[in-house]
Amino acid sequence: MRVMISTPDQLGQVLQGARKVAGLTQAEAAARLDISQSRISHMELNPETISAGQLLALLGAYDLDLVVQHRAIGEAEIQKFEW
Repeated sequence: MRVMISTPDQLGQVLQGARKVAGLTQAEAAARLDISQSRISHMELNPETISAGQLLALLGAYDLDLVVQHRAIGEAEIQKFEW
């Protein structure tokens, strides 16, 4: 599935959902990334605080890729993400 993210809140929801789909608790995700469970919680609730490196690490832990494309390309293929 491809998801379009337009706001930090949407990013937080996607990260939380991806973690759950991966079958991970916050503690298990934190252990994979060698950070605290409270940091995972903070990143999911306050995604505007995530650095690019942290985002890429989270995506890797959840077996996701980051794709950047022009808005006009593939709009029909992108599902607007709402939880």
